[in-house]
Amino acid sequence: MTDKELAQALRHAALLEGEFTLRSGRKSRYYLDKYLFETQPAILRELGRRFARYVTDEVDRIAGAELGAIALATATALETGKPFVIVRNAKKAGYGTGKLIEGRIEPGERVLLVEDIATSGGQAVEACRTLADAGARVVGIVVTIDRQEGAREAITQAGYRFEALFTSDDLGIVREPGP
Repeated sequence: MTDKELAQALRHAALLEGEFTLRSGRKSRYYLDKYLFETQPAILRELGRRFARYVTDEVDRIAGAELGAIALATATALETGKPFVIVRNAKKAGYGTGKLIEGRIEPGERVLLVEDIATSGGQAVEACRTLADAGARVVGIVVTIDRQEGAREAITQAGYRFEALFTSDDLGIVREPGP
C-alpha cells in the first residue's frame, strides 16, 4: 500500500463527522475513531510496517498506551521481533499486580512509544513519564495521525522526539481554527 492509499484507507475507515468532545475536553466537528482503523487487518499490517521503520538499533522495546495503542504496539512488535509493553492509564484497583506497565521492562531500556491519534499530546507525555518512572528511556514517540492541534509542540517541549506517520492534512481534513 502506498502512503496515499493508506491515508485514504485511514480516512475512509475512521473519519466521523458531527459534534464530538475530544479527550482533551475540546469540541471538534470531526473525530478519528482509532478502533475503526486498528481493527482492519490490512490497515493494521501497513501501520505495523511503517512504525517498524522507527525501530532502530537504539530501540530495545516498544510501548503502547492502553487501550488504543495496544494493537499498534503488537503489530510493530510482530513486524520487528522486538518485545513490547502496555502502559496503563491507571493502576488496577484492588486486584492483580497493580502495575502501571504490563509486560517486562528493565531499567535503562530504550523505548519507542507508538500512539494512535495525537491531539494535545497529553496521553503520550503521561505514558512517557510512567516509562521513565520505571527506569526506561523514551527515545521517541511515533503517532499514526497528528491532528495538528498542539501535540507536536507539547511532546517536543516535554523533551521527546515526535514523528507522525500522517497528519490531518495528509488525510485531506481541513483543520479547525485554534482556540
